[in-house]
Amino acid sequence: MKKGDDYKANRDIPLILDSYGDIFSDFDPRPFSQKALSKDFLSECQKASTDKKDGIRLKFLIKKERRNIKNEEIIIKRIKDHFHKHLIEKRKELLKIKLIGLFWFIIGCFLIVFTTLFSSPDDIPLVKILIAISHPAGWFFLWEGVGKVLIHSKEKKEEYIFHKKMDNAKISFLSN
Repeated sequence: MKKGDDYKANRDIPLILDSYGDIFSDFDPRPFSQKALSKDFLSECQKASTDKKDGIRLKFLIKKERRNIKNEEIIIKRIKDHFHKHLIEKRKELLKIKLIGLFWFIIGCFLIVFTTLFSSPDDIPLVKILIAISHPAGWFFLWEGVGKVLIHSKEKKEEYIFHKKMDNAKISFLSN
């Protein structure tokens, strides 16, 4: 078995760091407690976590002489805060998409029932036109609502799952 293969079998995500700055954006001058996480770091976490279940262990490997326990505690809190904040945002986005989809579905059902129940050959021409427009609109709203609930929410759910995994991740620093 190769050296990296043992990490695939479990839930570890090992990342080698030259310095603590590798985790954060190079353009952010703020202290570690407020600094934005690097897009490269987030991308690596996302790639590494796709085939892993919950219970991820994020392990940062850094040279012993470069370690600073106080900074590590601040960095762990910052990473946890980042993923927790984004988890809440993704949960709200997912719920919003599902609620909008359900609302559209209900409007579609209402329009279809309305046009079916209230259409008659004796209607005034203006009413006939409104019913003719409402019937396809009802089908549109119905199918778009279903699409939002089943398809659009699935796209957002992947982001939510990633942030949920990382929010629950155990983070540690090790000497290499």
